[in-house]
Amino acid sequence: MAKTKPTLHLSTLELHRHLMATKPPAMSFRGRTKKHVAAWQRKLRGKLKMMLGWDNLPRGKDRCPLKVRSLWKRQTKLGTIEKIVFTAEPKSDVPGYICLPAKGKPPYNWFICVQGHSTGVHNSIAVDFKTNTRRIKVEGEQDFAIGCMERGIAALCIEQRAFGERWLNYPKYPKLTGSCSGAATHALQLGRTLIGERVFDVDRGIDLLATRKDVRMNTLGLMGLSGGGTITTFASALLSRLKMSMPAGYFCTFKDSIMAMPHCGCNYVPGLLTVAEMADVLGLFAPKPVVVVTGKDDPIFPIRGVRSEFRRLQGIYKAAGAPDNCKLVVGDGEHQFFAEQGWKAMFKVGGL
Repeated sequence: MAKTKPTLHLSTLELHRHLMATKPPAMSFRGRTKKHVAAWQRKLRGKLKMMLGWDNLPRGKDRCPLKVRSLWKRQTKLGTIEKIVFTAEPKSDVPGYICLPAKGKPPYNWFICVQGHSTGVHNSIAVDFKTNTRRIKVEGEQDFAIGCMERGIAALCIEQRAFGERWLNYPKYPKLTGSCSGAATHALQLGRTLIGERVFDVDRGIDLLATRKDVRMNTLGLMGLSGGGTITTFASALLSRLKMSMPAGYFCTFKDSIMAMPHCGCNYVPGLLTVAEMADVLGLFAPKPVVVVTGKDDPIFPIRGVRSEFRRLQGIYKAAGAPDNCKLVVGDGEHQFFAEQGWKAMFKVGGL
């Protein structure tokens, strides 16, 4: 009599899918009501800060001077663009651009713009990486600062850690150069996360804007695509000085996106999915205006997961008393920003 071959479960992926299916996030908003919103946000935000390693980043008086330096300034048809560098923390300088629109007068509405996995922040102003003088065509409508200036909005564009000019380099191991996964794992060894460090740089950018007289701090927004959408989502959850949020090409369930296929290590926060799903993270921004932008054919943040998680986000906003402050824009395309539709929704929900 033939023996029955035993069923073997050898794939770690199978185990992880089982855990996701059987152990729902412990601090999800599911089942909570309007009376729970403020307390839930306070408790989850504190937990999220801990998981991001926020306590291992400089706070309050421990923050170093910004030491803002101007590298160049030029006038364009859309307004003035100035390349700057500021210091986020010792040994960590942040290149970026301050973009002031020709339309309108100060004080301006401002958006902080963050790029994702690309050649860097230079895409925000549509110039080449090396010289910053040659105009280039930017794919996926990621020339965020151009879009801002065209609409009379000022922009602070910052280079994210391990992207663009802040690319990770191993001088002795050139074949390993260029992976932000390396920066992410290094951060973990230091009790930090790369997501937390990138959110920290946004916070230091806000420190910079707070010193300027041409900034309307009560309309300050944040936007980004893909890895920029990641930081837009987490920064919105943590940073109270942000007043508007436009994450693009990122919002979805973790289960259907970064847990369903290979992604860069900079996307992950240890233990996060045991605590919260993505709607819970972005729900910490409620009741402030948010516009989620996605492509109906995005292969890495599938529309099915986007729509189901957005319904959960709507539920949080409804409980927070602001159902109309939460909008979803679905563009006819894949993994990109949809400027015309996104800004139209943001002007409406954000009152710009």
